[in-house]
Amino acid sequence: MSWYNIIIGVVIILVSISAVIIVLMQESRSAGLSGAIAGGADTFLGKNKGRSVEDKLVKITKYLTIAFFVLALLSTLIVLFF
Repeated sequence: MSWYNIIIGVVIILVSISAVIIVLMQESRSAGLSGAIAGGADTFLGKNKGRSVEDKLVKITKYLTIAFFVLALLSTLIVLFF
């Protein structure tokens, strides 16, 4: 095993752990009808204030997922051809 296989493996592990943490930080979207009945309906400004952090977490999740798959593909290609 060469040094670049080890580096890519460590980066894949770090990206996957980061993705799990970011996914667990996101809010659940399962409030549904019970949230509306129990008073979970927010005003327009209240929804936008909370969604900015949520939107950032969603974007970070997308980027980490893309990075994970690119690194996994790169690792596979290195093992096959080098």
